[in-house]
Amino acid sequence: MEPLILASSSPRRKELLQLLQIPFRIIVSDVDETLPKQISPEEAVTNLARLKASAVSDNHPEFCTIGADTVVVSGKKILGKPADRQEAKEMLELLSGSAHQVLTGVCIKNHEKEITFYEKTEVTFWDLTEDQIESYLDSGEPFDKAGAYGIQGYGSLLVKEIHGDYFTVVGLPVARLSRELQKFI
Repeated sequence: MEPLILASSSPRRKELLQLLQIPFRIIVSDVDETLPKQISPEEAVTNLARLKASAVSDNHPEFCTIGADTVVVSGKKILGKPADRQEAKEMLELLSGSAHQVLTGVCIKNHEKEITFYEKTEVTFWDLTEDQIESYLDSGEPFDKAGAYGIQGYGSLLVKEIHGDYFTVVGLPVARLSRELQKFI
C-alpha cells in the first residue's frame, strides 16, 4: 500500500485510523470550512472532506490522502463546531430530548483517483436539564465538536440511543473506510 496521510488534526480520527493498523502520518489541511447557506448535509460533509484531502494531496501527490468532516443535523439545521459557550448551549438545548443525524464524509485521494462517501447515524438524546447542560459545558468538551458534544467522552451521558455506526458519530467510519481503501489500492 502506498504511504498514507490523514489530513486532520482530530485526535479522535487519529485513534480510529490506527485501528486499521496501516502506517500513516498526519498533515493538517488548512481550508475554509464555511458552508454555503443552501447546501445539503450530505454535500456539506463530502465537499469539506474533498477540500481537506485535496489541500494536502495537491502538495503530496505521491501519497494516498484521507480527508474527513463531520456535521450534526437537527431538522434541516446543520450544526458544526460551536463558536462559543452560548452557541454550544443553544445546540445542546436543541438536541435535548430529540433525535438527530450525524454525518461523516470521507475522501480518499491520490494523484490518479478519488473516492468520496459519507455515512449517517441517528442519535437520540435524553431530555437534558439546564444543570446537566451547564455541567457539560463546564467540562470544556463541547467546544471543538460538531453539534457541541463528543459521544466518546462525557457526551455519552447525554445519549439515550444510537442507530447506525458509532464511529461515524466519533468522526471516522472505520469499517467503511477499510473497505473503501481496499478498493482504492
